[in-house]
Amino acid sequence: MKNKLLSLYGLAFNPFRPDVPIEALHSTLQMDSFCRRVQFSVVDGGFALVTGEPGTGKSVVLRLLAHRLGQMHDVTVGSIDHPQSGIADFYRELGDLFGIDLRPHNRWNGFKALRQSWCEHIASTTTRPVIIIDEAQEMPSAVFNELRILASTRFDSSALLCVVFAGDQRLPPRFRHLDLLPLGSRIRRRLRLEYAEREQLGACLDHLLETAGNTALMTDALKSALAEHAAGNYRILMNMGDELLCTATERDLPQLDEKLFFEVFQPPKPVTRRSTTKAKR
Repeated sequence: MKNKLLSLYGLAFNPFRPDVPIEALHSTLQMDSFCRRVQFSVVDGGFALVTGEPGTGKSVVLRLLAHRLGQMHDVTVGSIDHPQSGIADFYRELGDLFGIDLRPHNRWNGFKALRQSWCEHIASTTTRPVIIIDEAQEMPSAVFNELRILASTRFDSSALLCVVFAGDQRLPPRFRHLDLLPLGSRIRRRLRLEYAEREQLGACLDHLLETAGNTALMTDALKSALAEHAAGNYRILMNMGDELLCTATERDLPQLDEKLFFEVFQPPKPVTRRSTTKAKR
């Protein structure tokens, strides 16, 4: 099905799937500005924050940021894959991330080993290691505070890491809570993603179709209908586009148009039931 889909429409890849190539990701001016500011922070370290409702582009920002940081000389980028972990498992994941054999029952030695590794990296490269933590709203407060203490030295005058948190709108209020306020006050770079305007959604569609190799895949009327019905949400936009593309492939349609949109997404007609009355005897 995938090969048929690509060959039928002359596509290099499915433009509506989450795993599109990095060069196909649509980046706004706001996203570009944030990525540059974080890149500038790699030398000094510190904390950055990306927040937004589901489907507003957090995953795209993190993919772009990780790619750009990975292209910088001597920059090591890692990600925490299980933010729900307690402190012991958090140390295990850090040890695996930086190639250090840590024993969680001896947290002091693990603490020293990690900081020594980071200090050696900074001394030899003048850049800080980078950790990206997605779904950070799931992170326990104790782990947040452990990371804050791990990431700084010399009475908090020197940062050993560059840490990027990403999460939904539950995350900012946590950093205003008394327990996490010391960490929240240290966040230097912030990006708050909002629901997209119709023009932004349309620009995203145009970019994806161009990079995938077929700008004529959708009619202008269809692109307008998708942008209007996506509720400002990139994920909804991509899901609708993917459903239309799969349906068009199944039917061997030459192009995706507005007629197909209404056939696939129109609400079902209500079923009217005829009332029956028993004949009186």
